[in-house]
This record gives sequence, C-alpha cells and structure tokens, in this order.
Amino acid sequence: MTLSVCLIVKDEQAVIGRCLNCAASFADEIIVVDTGSQDNTVAEVKKFTDKVYFFTWCDDFSAARNFAFEKATCDLVMWLDADDIITEENCLKIQKLKDDFKDYDMAVLPYAAAFDGDTPTFVYSRERIFRRDKNYRFSGAVHEAVVPCGKILYSDAAIYHKKVKEGEPMRNLRILQKQIAAGKELDARQKFYYGRELLFNGMFREAAAVLEDFLLGDGWIVNKTEACLNIYYAYKSLNREDRAIAALLRGFTFAPPQSQACCILGEYFMNKEEWKTAVYWYETAIAVSDNGAFGSFVNLDYGGFIPYMQLCVLYDKLGDRQKAAACNEAAGRIKPLNENYLNNKKYFEKLGIRGNDK
Repeated sequence: MTLSVCLIVKDEQAVIGRCLNCAASFADEIIVVDTGSQDNTVAEVKKFTDKVYFFTWCDDFSAARNFAFEKATCDLVMWLDADDIITEENCLKIQKLKDDFKDYDMAVLPYAAAFDGDTPTFVYSRERIFRRDKNYRFSGAVHEAVVPCGKILYSDAAIYHKKVKEGEPMRNLRILQKQIAAGKELDARQKFYYGRELLFNGMFREAAAVLEDFLLGDGWIVNKTEACLNIYYAYKSLNREDRAIAALLRGFTFAPPQSQACCILGEYFMNKEEWKTAVYWYETAIAVSDNGAFGSFVNLDYGGFIPYMQLCVLYDKLGDRQKAAACNEAAGRIKPLNENYLNNKKYFEKLGIRGNDK
C-alpha cells in the first residue's frame, strides 16, 4: 500500500530537513502545509516535495492537520511534526507496516518525547497511520487527536520528538481560554488538557478545580488516571499534602497503579521513615507494567532506575546491604554512567560487597 506523510509547519527551517529526510525513506508522497512561516521553511521543504500548501492559521491545530489530510492521495496517511525524527531501524519498520496494513484501519506507534542521551525516557502511544478511505479526522483545537476506532495495529516503530526550540509561551492555554470566552463548551478531552495547561502555567487552584470537574464526566480512562496525578501535583504545590495523596489514590479507582504513582507513594512513606512500606511501593513500581494502556504518558525512569536507586537506600537503612548493592547494580544496568550509581558502587566496594542481580 502507498503512504502519504502529512505535516503542518511554521518557521521550522532548523529541523524540517532532518524530519523529511527520514520520511523520504518510506513515504510515497509528502504533503506539507505551511501556516505562516517567516523564515526559509518552505524553501527547505521544496528540496523534498513540491506538494506544499498554505493554510491561514486560525488557532486550531485540528483544522490545519485535517486540511493536510485532505490533500493526500495515497492509500494510507501518516502525520508527523517538523521536529520529529525516525531512526533507520524504525524507518524500516514503517516501510514494512505499509504491507501489514491490509487488514487494519489505523496504526498506533510509540512517541518518545524525552531522552537520556539517545535513550527514550518518556514515551506514550499515538494514533499515527490511517487508511485514507476511512476518512479519519482530528478533533481538538490543541492537543489534537484522532479518536481510536476500527481495527487497530499496534507497532513498536517509534517516532522521536526532539525539539530544538521552545514554543510560544502559554499558546495552548491562550487558545483554550479564547474558546471558552467565545462560549464554546470544551469536550472531555479538551477539558482534561485545559486543566493540564493551567497546572503547567502555575495556576494550581484553577487546575485542580478543572481536573476535578473533568473526573465527574466522561473521558478516556488513561486521561482520568493522569488527571489524578496532575491534581496531586496541583495540591502538592499548594502545600495540601492530604488532598494530594487522596487525589493520587483516587487514580487507583480508574485503573491499576502506574509506576509514577507508586514511586510518589514510596517517597511519601520514605519521608515518614516508614521504610518497609516505602519498599513495598517501590517494588510495586518495578512490577507494574505501564505500556499496555493506549495514550498513557509513561516516564520509563519510574519503572526502573528511580525505584532501584531508592530501594538501594532503603535496604541499606534496613541493614540488608547485599540486597541494597543488588538494587544499585540493577539501576546501573539502566544508567551505567550515572554519578549516584557509581558513588554507591564505590561505597559497597569499600564494604566488600559486590552487587548481584536482584
């Protein structure tokens, strides 16, 4: 099957070449929609494709992406951002996906948005490739998405989102508040993201109120568990630890615990010097799997490196230095150059203790 890769861009001359160079290895058609560049973005794009279109920006990312999809002519359509890159290995996987798509309607791929060196540390799943004849479309003025439906193909072909510049400050919050001021009622997903934007911009009371209201209505389960985590951070910033912990635990009523919430509880009990309870939560953080839920935000450090490092400290306090050293070695296998791991290793070596696999 053939594949159209679609992008919306504005002032991306610094990164668009590396993105399109990746896309060119598997795309049968590249569609680029410019929303008002003032730099040489369009000239850079034309080195890869002559299918360049112009869209008058209207504070609506879905409208721009849907415009790009409407220009596509291939069997499949795929979206990318200008600052996305794809490794050679993952380009080959996407090329193979084109043949595997015969029995599917859409494909969900991992999206890595934070890194330790070249290793992804923050990953979530995004709907990425669609059959054009199914007429999938984005919704939401910001944090736009395609509602998952049909027969879905889950792939491990990852896209890396590597920014080189910061976006417009408070842009998303401005767009959402503009919609509210115009009398538009936000749907559940947009309300969730409105609460997050308030949180990220330091409006903690407002964020908690909006996210609490979101929890009372419809919405994706993964967004509800994430909302509980966001409410925790809002109340934590307001020095309301009682409400923060209650919000965190409320997330367990929607879905099994995720590693980040478990690590937060581990730290909570660690600060109270309740070592064995803290051990329980950090062990649970390692045991749970965060990769099964569509759309959930996963900081991989919370499922491995962080709990192993904290367990090292806890077992040392409990007098089990052999187990502490083993936890430190487990953390070192994840981040062998980490300074804390290396310092712990020296500490245990002075005691004559060598860490074994935990």
